Amino acid sequence: MSSSKRPMPTQAFASTNTSSLNPTIKEQQYVHDVYEKIAQHFSSTRYKPWPVVEEFLKELEIGSIGVDVGCGNGKYLGVNRNVYIIGADRSSSLIEISASRGFETLICDALNLPYRDECFVSIFDFVISIAVIHHFTTLERRIAATKELFRIAKPGSKVLIYVWAMEQIESRRKFDEHYQDVFVPWVIPADKNEKEEEIVYDRYYHLFKKGELDDIVANIDLAQIIKSDYNKDNWYVIATKRQ
Repeated sequence: MSSSKRPMPTQAFASTNTSSLNPTIKEQQYVHDVYEKIAQHFSSTRYKPWPVVEEFLKELEIGSIGVDVGCGNGKYLGVNRNVYIIGADRSSSLIEISASRGFETLICDALNLPYRDECFVSIFDFVISIAVIHHFTTLERRIAATKELFRIAKPGSKVLIYVWAMEQIESRRKFDEHYQDVFVPWVIPADKNEKEEEIVYDRYYHLFKKGELDDIVANIDLAQIIKSDYNKDNWYVIATKRQ
């Protein structure tokens, strides 16, 4: 994990120079370790549901059972009290926060979700994965993580996936279109009362171009795209698992 006592000097975003690292090591260092460190501060900034995700959840049939893969602090777990959502995340610190809010949660890896696909009671009526797939460092791992979402979904059920877009219109972030793999800094402000300086942690992101997420989903067996669009500086796809 990369951290410093100063903001990045000239650019808020930098292309990665860690291509020699094993993907699991890179993700551990620049994703998992970072979220463990920033969990409390990150959670304090995550409280308002995105409209498309909120609408998706509120339109579900009463009594539906689903899972939020990469649930973070559980922001979406209580959006619709008429459905049952299990929260799953790799970060134990974020899961602790989510569990403390009274939600059913589980620490697990999105590449190997602990839900069987051959047992009816273990198959979900819906699956969401919001701002997760972009943290995987290779195309193969992004595909594998997406396949897992459909593996655990019941035939006919819906899957919603959000990923960061290269095009950042609302936040006005600027990325070099030649670099899709970047470090995005998370800044923990200085605490003058405690005489602590600002700390910056670098998180790995793969920035998705238009149509890139669609291509991944469209090439997964049994996945059928219902809708794809841009929202909140993200590309998203809503798809069903074919019967």
